Amino acid sequence: MPVSSAAAPPLSAPTASAPPDASPWAKLTDEQRAAVEHGGARTSQPLLIIAGAGSGKTLTLAARVARLIAEGADPQRVLLLTFSRRAAAEMTRRAGRLLHQALGWAATREPPQLPWAGTFHAVGARLIRDYAGAIGLPEGFTILDRGDAEDLMALARHEQGFASTDKRFPGKGTALAIYSRRVNTCLALEPLLAEHYPWCLGWQTQLRQLFGAYVDAKQRLNVLDYDDLLLYWLRMLEVPQVAEHLRQRFDHVLVDEYQDTNRLQSAILGALCPQGQGLTVVGDDAQAIYSFRAAEVRNILDFPQQFQPAARVVTLTRNYRSSRQILAAANAVIGEAAERFTKHLWSDTDGPRPRLVHVDDEMAQAQWVGDDVLRLREEGLALKQQAVLFRAGHHSAALELELTRRRIPFVKFGGLKFLEAAHVKDVLGILRWLRNPRNRLAGFRVATLVPGLGPASARRVLDHMDAAADPRAAMTQVAVPPSARPAWQDWLDLATTIDLQAWPQAIEQAAQWYRPHLHRIHEDAEVRWLDVEQLTRMAAAHAGCERFLAEITLDPPEATSDEAGAPHRDEDYLVLSTMHSAKGQEWSAVSILNVVDGCIPSDLGTGSAAEIDEERRLLYVAMTRAKRHLSLLVPQRFHVTQQRQWGDRHVYAGRSRFIRESHLGHFDEVGPPPATQPAAAAAMPCATPVADVRAMVRAGF
Repeated sequence: MPVSSAAAPPLSAPTASAPPDASPWAKLTDEQRAAVEHGGARTSQPLLIIAGAGSGKTLTLAARVARLIAEGADPQRVLLLTFSRRAAAEMTRRAGRLLHQALGWAATREPPQLPWAGTFHAVGARLIRDYAGAIGLPEGFTILDRGDAEDLMALARHEQGFASTDKRFPGKGTALAIYSRRVNTCLALEPLLAEHYPWCLGWQTQLRQLFGAYVDAKQRLNVLDYDDLLLYWLRMLEVPQVAEHLRQRFDHVLVDEYQDTNRLQSAILGALCPQGQGLTVVGDDAQAIYSFRAAEVRNILDFPQQFQPAARVVTLTRNYRSSRQILAAANAVIGEAAERFTKHLWSDTDGPRPRLVHVDDEMAQAQWVGDDVLRLREEGLALKQQAVLFRAGHHSAALELELTRRRIPFVKFGGLKFLEAAHVKDVLGILRWLRNPRNRLAGFRVATLVPGLGPASARRVLDHMDAAADPRAAMTQVAVPPSARPAWQDWLDLATTIDLQAWPQAIEQAAQWYRPHLHRIHEDAEVRWLDVEQLTRMAAAHAGCERFLAEITLDPPEATSDEAGAPHRDEDYLVLSTMHSAKGQEWSAVSILNVVDGCIPSDLGTGSAAEIDEERRLLYVAMTRAKRHLSLLVPQRFHVTQQRQWGDRHVYAGRSRFIRESHLGHFDEVGPPPATQPAAAAAMPCATPVADVRAMVRAGF
């Protein structure tokens, strides 16, 4: 089994001329230093760093990595797991900069790289690729994105006869969501359905049959889906020979955002570090807000018990982001949580007290935000330094209309994802089919791009290839309809001459073959071509086709060029974001919409004490994004969608249950005092009737 065994670059001792206070550790707080200096370079006991919001988590983790390497740890044997590729790159960059300071290196010297820094799924993909031969996985497998996985589930659903049941059977998206949640939560199917998909109870036998067919289809096509990258990693660690080999590859395993891990990821870490040796996890239980993605807050809460008595807990409480007034309000909100690691965030910066703003309705809320945004802008706070946060995307509808009316440019986080764009999926499908000719999903997508090849003809091509021992050779021999032969020959010319090892020239060739088809299919082809060009530029930053396909699937860009509009061309723009998307961000001024029961907590998030606690943490996360100005808006009348009992409606409600009477001393209240109902409008003054409406009604019958 292959192992990356290249020796670490030699680390020089600090130069004699380096001043004593040049050490990067000198600027750390006592809490941060305790976390950084825990254990030795070769091994250490398990460490949990509880990093409060804005407490320098990234700096602390990067400093710990740098200190381990500075004292002799091999960078090739350090595994750093993050939740985005950008976070891994930032952590690596900071660790390198700290190493320069710690060792007194010249600025021109390249720091050692961290080859095993990345997301759980990206690292899992690399390890599975390394051990494919040892675990019976054919080489050349490709990774399905979410859309392709849904299509494959739909195919399995159709083949099993579940598309024609006399009762509503879960659709492909729901079926894949159930399958994915079962894998990531490690739960049995019945309790999972009872808790998250109660309407699917009764379909257990059929769902098991469907999931078995879906797994068989993936293995037949030599593809893995997103969840397989973790599942196969865990199963590898259940094979004694492979597990021992894997454990010997890494002396230190460091995990960022541990509160966002799921049970499957926790199981991987437990199998990789059975006694917790060399394991460091960093997170904040108060920011655990992703249970809808199967994240399990108990992973971080139970860490000390899981690795007792050796586990050490270090808590970071100094906040470098928010004013003490904002922190006082946020501490009060999270202090009501039923179960948490006790910490009291503090800051030595002052600012105005947060505001609790009472308004009549959503339109008044939008007008107030528009006024406040412009006021702060005139006081010197750029729009980009301001954000408006909300529980769900549709909560900003009235505000978007108001901002448009006032010509205040804004960017809203969300929308069409890069990999969901048809033209991007087409180009990636070309590469996937060329790399793995048994990838039937990619093959069907590419074949139907060829003029003259409809779905039925494309299936015959794929059936012919599936039946052949050499599908690539069979592709050149298959008969196609006469109308498709010239265009099919163009495809064969590409398929037989392209060299996927010549990178990134290969994707440029694929893109040029695709370009005339793009213009034939889409009216806005030139706009879409910008995405294809962006894709080729991104490809150039990767070592090869295999690595590019894996990483673009696991960590795609956020948006496509069809989202580019006036806000991006303006000198400045306001940020609109859901609370979930705002995690990890910060702004000088933050306004939070609809801080009322039914919105926060969401009416769909009050079914259990655990759900209510997560809603509380979500408000806490939103509040701690603000540096200096924080406003919580409380409309007395607002529109609520997806009510469990009553459907869409307008309701009257008071402020969120998370802002208790005892918390009001932390806020300045603005606007009219809250009332259960707005005052009734005055009656129309009329001495005598101006119409006989009863007669008008009678006349209609």
